[in-house]
Amino acid sequence: MDTITKVLPEECVATIISLTSPKDACQLSLVSPSFKEIADSDAVWANFLPSDCEDIIDQSSTPTLNLLSKKQIYAYLCDYHVLFDNGNMTLSLEKATGKKCIIVSAKGFKISWGDKPCYWYWESTPESRFSEVAMLKYLWWLEILGSLEAKFLSANTTYGVYFIFNFENHGSEFIYLNQNSQPRTYGDLVVCEGNINGYRKRVCLDPPGEEVHEREDGWMEVEMGEFFSGDHEDNLVDFKLRDINSQLTHFLVVEGVEFRPKNM
Repeated sequence: MDTITKVLPEECVATIISLTSPKDACQLSLVSPSFKEIADSDAVWANFLPSDCEDIIDQSSTPTLNLLSKKQIYAYLCDYHVLFDNGNMTLSLEKATGKKCIIVSAKGFKISWGDKPCYWYWESTPESRFSEVAMLKYLWWLEILGSLEAKFLSANTTYGVYFIFNFENHGSEFIYLNQNSQPRTYGDLVVCEGNINGYRKRVCLDPPGEEVHEREDGWMEVEMGEFFSGDHEDNLVDFKLRDINSQLTHFLVVEGVEFRPKNM
């Protein structure tokens, strides 16, 4: 295979490799020193990074990341994240595909009575990737609303939406509304609200039901629903979560909501 680099210009070989996958590029880099130089080049790995990745990093808390090679940036974002949007969002990448994973912090959406210290308070915690998390003292009505511009997500991708939370002491229950099993386009994802051609499901957060999972970062998550991103960057993805039982809820700690590509 090394003879290919002697027959075709390096630019052509780089273009061919860039049309494969990150895994394929890593494997091809093992063929020979000359192949490694091409397979590890920015010309190849720029194609695996989101097109707006450089701009997001420039506006992030770690703009010097752009000084690294494209492959190094890709590797970094697969293992870590960058904070952007004034620290209210994080960007990381799904390792196999390079598709975007976005987390919106609790500061980035509306929490009913979130500005009332008698119900909620905001506090820094070393366990969180954000500067502050929302901590619920007590409340009879829990409602969280938010939206995300489609431009922040990878196009034509099925995303799962996950509520990231924890409890200081003990928990409560909430009900969430999940769409039917078919992926939906932007605008169809509505969580815990009415009867939008979906079904209601009770999830016990503490002790956690089977739908609740512990994340690698130590937080808990529950899937709120899924949708298909399409290719309309000007759309919004809306999400809503609420306790429709109007029961006393307390000790809840809200870190954010994650939009993560699903392996279909």
